[in-house]
Amino acid sequence: MASTLARYRTISGTIYCETGLRIGGSNEHIEIGGLENTIIRHPISDEPYIPGSSLKGKLRSLLEYRHDRRDSRNQPKGQTARDDGEPCQCGRCMICRVFGPHKNPRHEQGPTRALFRDAQLTSQARQQLQDARASKGLFFTEVKTENMITRTTGVASSPRVQERVPAGTTFLFTIAVRIFHDDDETAIIGLLEEGLKLLEQDYLGASGSRGYGQVRLDYTVT
Repeated sequence: MASTLARYRTISGTIYCETGLRIGGSNEHIEIGGLENTIIRHPISDEPYIPGSSLKGKLRSLLEYRHDRRDSRNQPKGQTARDDGEPCQCGRCMICRVFGPHKNPRHEQGPTRALFRDAQLTSQARQQLQDARASKGLFFTEVKTENMITRTTGVASSPRVQERVPAGTTFLFTIAVRIFHDDDETAIIGLLEEGLKLLEQDYLGASGSRGYGQVRLDYTVT
């Protein structure tokens, strides 16, 4: 088990959307002709935000691919082999220590170390989106239409309309990191920074193979 809590470290900074970003939401009451593929929004202000769970899940997934923790053959001896593609649940590796041992109630890692806060719009991005809403009628987002192309005929089919946060939008993010007395603080912070670097090479949200979700990060560790 983890010993006593020593301190908190903080990784905080800005997420810059280099391309449109889509993190899907829900629309329980779709009006006739309304948009079905909506993004997640604040329930009161209707402003887009990035859920901490989305950032956490993406970083964990990238790190598990990087450190080969998704293959059931890498589970410790005696652990039930699995091939379901779920996060690592060994309860022994550094990823489990930082992000939590997935669905494993019998572990000795103590509390999850990394606490991912929801990323809210920067004040500049909020003003830009509000100005665009006033002048162009945009609802804090852009609407992008996509089609499938039949290769033999070149004819477009199956059109779909996607809502996404426009390129150039910025969000403020924070990761609070709990450090216990028996922790390797350098390794924990290093793992999270490695995940952030991987994220810049990959994508955040949905449809990354179609150009969505490219981000750039500017952050500090305190």
